Amino acid sequence: MATNQAELVKNLVDAGVHFGHRVSRWNPKMEPYIHGKRNMIHIIDVKETIKGLLRAKKLITQTVAGGKDVLFVGTKRQARHAIEDEAKRANMHYVSERWLGGTLTNFRTIRARLNRLEELEKLWETGQIETYSKKMKSTLDRERTKIKTNLEGIRKMERMPGVMFIIDTRREHIAVKEAKKLGVKTIALIDTDSDPDLIDLPIPGNDDAMRAIEIIMHELAEAVIEGKTARPETKGEDAGQPRRRSTRSQFRAEGAPTEEAAPGETPAPVENVPQSEPAVAAQ
Repeated sequence: MATNQAELVKNLVDAGVHFGHRVSRWNPKMEPYIHGKRNMIHIIDVKETIKGLLRAKKLITQTVAGGKDVLFVGTKRQARHAIEDEAKRANMHYVSERWLGGTLTNFRTIRARLNRLEELEKLWETGQIETYSKKMKSTLDRERTKIKTNLEGIRKMERMPGVMFIIDTRREHIAVKEAKKLGVKTIALIDTDSDPDLIDLPIPGNDDAMRAIEIIMHELAEAVIEGKTARPETKGEDAGQPRRRSTRSQFRAEGAPTEEAAPGETPAPVENVPQSEPAVAAQ
């Protein structure tokens, strides 16, 4: 059962969701969500946090009920475990280690890497790996570990998510751009140093407070579970096919490459995209 609103507000305040960044680091576009300042630190209006969270839960429930999935993204240390645990509990996709450039816009290449992972895992399952030299076995094991670490959370993602939830849009700016390019709706826990205009549905709050992130992720996972209970029972493979075809045509329309990477290669678009530095907590 979902936490009642009064208790939710208390838990979020106790978790420090209302503490923003230093006044000198603020983004003026966040002004509508700021209650005031204390000791040169902005204080976020918790009413706006709750309002954004409730709207996000409603959107996620409706999206999941309509047969689409949610992708949870949070690679900073404070968010990693909450993202993984709650996404797994809700049986949804997640990225918690590193957002690889092209995860959405070059999805064919990402699928090629996942196919490569399956090939490597099969070597171990069948015992065929024992026919390789010790050096080759070590090389293949490193490749398997690297792919699994980065892509395990989206292993079952066969089509574009209906909604993406992001923690820290400054750090995950590549994910935000890719979602916007492909028309994927975005929800984000957004701090006082970020631009809310880049997100479809901002949840103003402290994106460095581990406990606050855990509470918000728990609420959103509950929304996913609620949406699943309302999914039509006739969502078999036939229902999924049109969406997959639409996704592929969307990739082609965006100019994404249609050639898959060779099994032994690491695609350049995936490995060579620079990542942004994490925002430094001001608290």
